[in-house]
Amino acid sequence: MKESKYEAAGVKYDMLDPFKLACQAAARETLDHLAVHGWTEVAKTRGESAYVVDTGEGYLAHVEEALGTKSAIADAVYRLTGQSFYRNVAIDDVSTIVNDLCTTGALPAIVGMYMAVGDTAYLADGVRCRDLAEGFAEGCRRAGAVWAGGETQVLKDVVCPDAVVLGGSAIGRIARREHRVSGNVQPGDAIVCLASSGIQTNGATLCRAIAARVEGGYQARLSDKRTFGEALLDASVIYVPFVRACQRANIALHYLVHLTGHGWRKLMRLEEPFVYRVDKLPEPQPVFRFIQQAERMDDAEAYATFNMGVGFAAYVAERDAEACAAAGRRAGLDAWVAGTVRKEGDRKAVDLTPLGLSYGGESLQIR
Repeated sequence: MKESKYEAAGVKYDMLDPFKLACQAAARETLDHLAVHGWTEVAKTRGESAYVVDTGEGYLAHVEEALGTKSAIADAVYRLTGQSFYRNVAIDDVSTIVNDLCTTGALPAIVGMYMAVGDTAYLADGVRCRDLAEGFAEGCRRAGAVWAGGETQVLKDVVCPDAVVLGGSAIGRIARREHRVSGNVQPGDAIVCLASSGIQTNGATLCRAIAARVEGGYQARLSDKRTFGEALLDASVIYVPFVRACQRANIALHYLVHLTGHGWRKLMRLEEPFVYRVDKLPEPQPVFRFIQQAERMDDAEAYATFNMGVGFAAYVAERDAEACAAAGRRAGLDAWVAGTVRKEGDRKAVDLTPLGLSYGGESLQIR
């Protein structure tokens, strides 16, 4: 198979994913330790976006996540223009944590930050430090969670001296058992999509490579007159308010997907063979068209790599589709009914009908 632009930039999922699978297998060998607490693992949550346990009194969910290299874009733009986007980057860090957590139906209660720098001088910049702290707190506010603490390390000779690694973890609670998102998707279910703000938290490595070689770099102008760097650093959408709104409206969420790595292929994250037919796609933000033009990237590769304007998706019964989209809009998000789940024998695929694109199950091996 031809190497993708993202792989050429240094991110090879065919190498990452086997390691993740090996970790899942090794982790299962520790399962008996849950019994000490009187807890049990909820079936099929291992390998999902977050891990869920049954405490006997209810469900708790846990997730550990990291931002990736988007902070390196903020560093480059700060050096180039003096403009700080670190507040947005810290919101991004929270978003990548809590958006994964809430796919289980858990609402985040506690969030912790992880930060590693290569040199303490990185944290001597008052503007950078203030914006990182304020942004992480703002992300927690948007998620309805408390920032409980975290860890800050100096990793000389491991992290570059002018860079930061951002990540963190969260614990969430599923207050009512019926709110757990269990993956009980049925043929005929509707697919409700929620808009992204741009690249959000995936594809930054490729975007950095583009900036290094296109004329103007991060100051290159997009079709909407914004700069490439500014558009890349838009804060990610936090989708927790959507999940909360659906729960308050008693809308049964059959499955939730956070579109990050693997792009639109993530829609078929469930093991079961379904065909996810999407009939209504949004017009991607100008930043995506700029990336495609710069990389001579066709739609097939773009939608397999980036979110292309959609950051989150929900599968619900057809009768609940419009109410689900309305709940998203009440939460201040752009949401619409985008397609349907179908059963076509053993076929597993994502079909993007407006583009004539189809991704088979063999293109997503994450469990």
